[in-house]
Amino acid sequence: MFNTAFDELIAPEYRGITFYPEELRPQIDELNEWIYDTVNNGVYKSGFATAQDAYEKNCRALFQSLERIEEILSKNEFLLGKRLTEADLRLFTTIVRFDPVYHGHFKCNIKQIATGYPSILRWTREIYQLPGIKETVNMDHIKKHYYMSHTQINPSQVVPLSNGPNLDAPTVKPAARPY
Repeated sequence: MFNTAFDELIAPEYRGITFYPEELRPQIDELNEWIYDTVNNGVYKSGFATAQDAYEKNCRALFQSLERIEEILSKNEFLLGKRLTEADLRLFTTIVRFDPVYHGHFKCNIKQIATGYPSILRWTREIYQLPGIKETVNMDHIKKHYYMSHTQINPSQVVPLSNGPNLDAPTVKPAARPY
């Protein structure tokens, strides 16, 4: 829907841009399926778990998927190569919140993006620095929402100071690989 539904409202040079191209839909759908289940929703399944075994199962699955994503991004600029797709955008919304919110608030604390996943961090910075993206990320609002609205997890409503890694830092794209 977002590929064409609002074309009449945007500048002509942006009309028809698609992040869900026909030729990549099977790969995008496959990525979205496991990334949604274990990462996008995995942080919530970990954070809202009310039993240790459920927390551990979901937290381990989350970090197995982050390792898988790290491997993909160590070889590619984006999840499906050189092209930004819907799969990247869907994952970005979780990753940009990961260190400042999910790592502590939802107990997803095996690793941090900033120190444990260099390729995911590079990818996050690259997307964040695309025109118009940075302006959509209000980390103070994000942190206040999570830390102040989930009183069953954070009854004191204290909001941590850190905003996570510096997303304005320069990015270095992965080297071209012969394979």
